[in-house]
Amino acid sequence: MSGPDDRVLPLTRWVAIAIIPFLVIAAFLLFAFPTRSGELFAWPIDPPLSAFVLASAYVGGIWFFVGVARTTEWHRVRHGFPAVVVFSGALLVATLLHLDRFSQNLSFFAWITLYATTPFVVAALAIAQHRRDPHVPAPVDVVIPLVARSGLALIGGAALLVGATMFAFPGAAAVVWAWPLTPLTAQVTGSVLSLTGVVNLALLVDSRWTSFRILFQAQLISLAAIAISVLARWGDLLWDRASTPAFLALIGAAVLSYGGFTLWCESRLRGAARQRRAEVSAPPR
Repeated sequence: MSGPDDRVLPLTRWVAIAIIPFLVIAAFLLFAFPTRSGELFAWPIDPPLSAFVLASAYVGGIWFFVGVARTTEWHRVRHGFPAVVVFSGALLVATLLHLDRFSQNLSFFAWITLYATTPFVVAALAIAQHRRDPHVPAPVDVVIPLVARSGLALIGGAALLVGATMFAFPGAAAVVWAWPLTPLTAQVTGSVLSLTGVVNLALLVDSRWTSFRILFQAQLISLAAIAISVLARWGDLLWDRASTPAFLALIGAAVLSYGGFTLWCESRLRGAARQRRAEVSAPPR
């Protein structure tokens, strides 16, 4: 095997390309026809807000896998692979626990095929690619300060803890959550929360902004989709529960903090790019 050349293997790129159509179709069906999910999707999802939240995760996933297909540098996407493994593995387990809830249609067979293979294929690719990251900043890069990384990792750890609790105790989650949940949709929602958790915890071991740029763009897209979904399905919220205003405040704070952090890092990255261009174009002394 070659040294740490930071290269994305062709197989990794082709797997990403193969996954994208599944995500596009699933997101379209869930956003466009939430009340017909039992007929057109893998299982009936009620209320539609649960369908929208899952679709929002898929929208972020589309951005991520397009990034995998386009980038030439492995370190730019590597931290998304463990998150995909955890998310897809959790959905596989949830599916096997609730097979009686699923429709026997084409969408279900596509669903079970995707989640029976994705966790293992993506994990194998991550292992195969692991040593290709040189663990040094890109030619144009910025270092994320420890205080910012620690704060975001703390948020991620909390999201992962909540997601894991929802997955392990779906009945208890359904009693307190901001909208009605079944055991299956509680576990699916918990799986969605795990994405942020796994990605953000990786900030504790990697300070390069280029390692998280695509991932934070994907998270911002998902957060924006969730915010729009909540507005579109305002009536699905249970206002007699304390978790409802807390959930709305959390989404608002996440959009502002993630958006502000991303803009700040992008501004610093543009400054680093200008400085590098100036250094390259400067006449030799």
